[in-house]
Amino acid sequence: MISGATSGSPGGARDQVARPLQLVPFLHRRDGIRLDDAAQALGVPPAQVLADLKVLLMCGLPGGYPDDLIDVDLDALENEDGDGVIRVTNADYLSRPLRLTPTEASALIVALRALRAGADETTREVVDRTIGKLEAAADQGTALPVEVAGVEPVGPSPTVRAAVEDASTRGRQLRITYYVPARDEESDRIVDPRGLVTNRNVAYLDAWCHTAAAPRLFRLDRIHAAEVLESAVQTAAEEPRDLSAGLFQAAEDARTVTLRLASQARWVPEYYPVEAIRELDSGELLIEILVADPRWLMRLLLRLAPYATVVGPADVAREFTRATQQALSLYS
Repeated sequence: MISGATSGSPGGARDQVARPLQLVPFLHRRDGIRLDDAAQALGVPPAQVLADLKVLLMCGLPGGYPDDLIDVDLDALENEDGDGVIRVTNADYLSRPLRLTPTEASALIVALRALRAGADETTREVVDRTIGKLEAAADQGTALPVEVAGVEPVGPSPTVRAAVEDASTRGRQLRITYYVPARDEESDRIVDPRGLVTNRNVAYLDAWCHTAAAPRLFRLDRIHAAEVLESAVQTAAEEPRDLSAGLFQAAEDARTVTLRLASQARWVPEYYPVEAIRELDSGELLIEILVADPRWLMRLLLRLAPYATVVGPADVAREFTRATQQALSLYS
């Protein structure tokens, strides 16, 4: 059993926060563990582990797009024909070191010292190690990577980056092995590289993918291998796309969804691209937003609840009501 885990049916805000923080590194170290085995190791009922996994679906990097949020294969855990194995994907950034400015590091040090005062012995050991690393970063006076809780840092391979830059410069095709989080699998592709681009400090290869027969962005840290071929690119040369406005580009099957936002959710159109916005006499906002992935919309709406209402289409409103009821049932 993991140190610090409690048996029985845990409750309370502290446990609700602590369990997911404990669960993610636990699953990273044990790839493909069964739900029952994870519950036994963590000292909680299987139903509690499943509930915590559903919370992880709404966690991830800022932005809330599908590539930003952690993904869990719930079908394998809830369907009768599922194998009961926990598969968490799109969480590889958790094994990369945090990059903190001295100000950010100092703020975390203050918070951790306050947390340490009421922590048990096991937790204090982890807190002390983390504080030591944060203090070392703050002393440098520049933004430095901080390896938290002993997690080894990973990132884009220098060999991959060199191959991408070489192929882009010389107009040669690339054979890449790319990890697809949504399917938890690697795929081999031949691409015509256009160049490297960045968004929110994440590097991407902008290329024409011959497998998809369409332009694609490939996260550089998910390219596990890259080979420069002797064959020249087959598509017309184009400049790498401009990501200054974000990664979002409307798909052909995207739907327009109308949302009513309370004052607490007025930040949404400032953070996400919207098609139209209108201020109501009540002080609420009525916005139209293009949605290509319904899962992303449901996660966003659950984050906004109860300050967002789906005005239309009707089927989206019904799905939001169902998702809300399901989320509320986890607290019963």
